Amino acid sequence: MLKTSITHNNMKKTLFIICCILSFGLTACKEDTAKNKSDADIKYQCPMQCEGDKIYDEAGSCPVCKMDLKEIEIEKESDKTSNEISDMSIYNLPSRWTNQNGNDIKLVDLKGDVLVMVMIYTSCKAACPRLVADMRNIEEQLPNNTKDKVKMVLVSIDPKTDTPERLKTFAKENFMDEDPWLFLRSSEENTREFAAVLAVNYKKISPLDFSHSNIISVFNAEGEMVFQQEGLGVNSDATIQNIKEAVSKI
Repeated sequence: MLKTSITHNNMKKTLFIICCILSFGLTACKEDTAKNKSDADIKYQCPMQCEGDKIYDEAGSCPVCKMDLKEIEIEKESDKTSNEISDMSIYNLPSRWTNQNGNDIKLVDLKGDVLVMVMIYTSCKAACPRLVADMRNIEEQLPNNTKDKVKMVLVSIDPKTDTPERLKTFAKENFMDEDPWLFLRSSEENTREFAAVLAVNYKKISPLDFSHSNIISVFNAEGEMVFQQEGLGVNSDATIQNIKEAVSKI
């Protein structure tokens, strides 16, 4: 009898625990459903679509067939906008790139940050060190609350020499091996295509040297060019102002 009583009590405890788990699970499901619905606008529409695609803001009945309107979810306009890429964006480029850590990325992976970009090659002894100094000067003048939304990107025009290992060494030598600094290389074809987008001209003039444009470009969070600074050692006030304005719109 005692054994039966103990067994009965254990069963009651087990059933109680199961009920608690089920109750918690149902609550969690409801919370997840509510969360998902909050990500969309809730509208109402006739299940028979008597009025075509017409939708209503509030629940009610169809004025034609008198059936109750069904609930539908409409993607918020802000969500649509955030996913769209304009025709002027570099994120339309399908090219793949490798960074100084050997990781492969697409340019669209950088979407959401303001990009400050320059094209260099690491064996350069003339213009490139000055371009790197200009990039460093721009980064140093950015407010601290801006830097976490900006990437300073250096793209190699000499991918044959500038392997990921070489880019890593160059980054360390110049104390640029952490955020917001990013070094990229790709194929010759992808590099030429990207240079054309930035209006950067370059030409190999010897086995080790290139002649090239000296341009620093600013892209907004959507990958659209908003400003270019041309020259070496020029005043960067306008560049910095455009970076801050682009960050303020994120």
